[in-house]
Amino acid sequence: MKSKTTALITAVLVFGLLISACGGSEAEGTATPTLDPKAIETNAVATFAYGLTQTALAAPTNTPLPTNTIVPSPTIGLLTNATPLGTSAVANPTASCYRMAYVNDVSVPDDTVMTPGQAFTKTWKVKNTGTCAWDAGFQFAFTGGNAMNGATYTLPQSVAANGEIDISVSMTAPSTVGVARGNWRMSTAAGQFFGDEVYVQIVVGGAVATNTGASATATNTATP
Repeated sequence: MKSKTTALITAVLVFGLLISACGGSEAEGTATPTLDPKAIETNAVATFAYGLTQTALAAPTNTPLPTNTIVPSPTIGLLTNATPLGTSAVANPTASCYRMAYVNDVSVPDDTVMTPGQAFTKTWKVKNTGTCAWDAGFQFAFTGGNAMNGATYTLPQSVAANGEIDISVSMTAPSTVGVARGNWRMSTAAGQFFGDEVYVQIVVGGAVATNTGASATATNTATP
């Protein structure tokens, strides 16, 4: 930049000297103008700066073309722990698949006569008529009437579907004379009852009339 400015100033000075030399052929009375070197330098710098400005304006600007912005496509997250279409999750057994049916009385048939406070063991034969096995821990519990001191029976082992089992509960006849009845039913370990409700019914007191077939006949004694 500095070398170009110096060259321009030199050219201007040379041009001024040539003009002065040409002016000597005019009349002697015409005064030769005096050139100020500083003014010439200032004009030269201004002229050079103006040229650079025009050059800059004329030069095309390298405007970057707009780039295509890539819009990220929405990410579809994979569902975890989802059941695929066309399949069904395995459901835990519910009370709807449990069934129980009464088969018969193994001991203490209905209306068995007992004395007050008599101890006895009631046994029922029942059947698993559901589609699910009864798990060990299922309970055969009192549901109403007179429990007669009977305690809840807990299955010690599982019972498969269509399987039969005898359930025995120790009881004591009540002290009150009359008919005593207690209802019992099977339930899951969580306490959900299902199936038939069975019962035990006894007669306490032995007040049952017995017909011996003999009848008393009045005898009339004749007196002479």
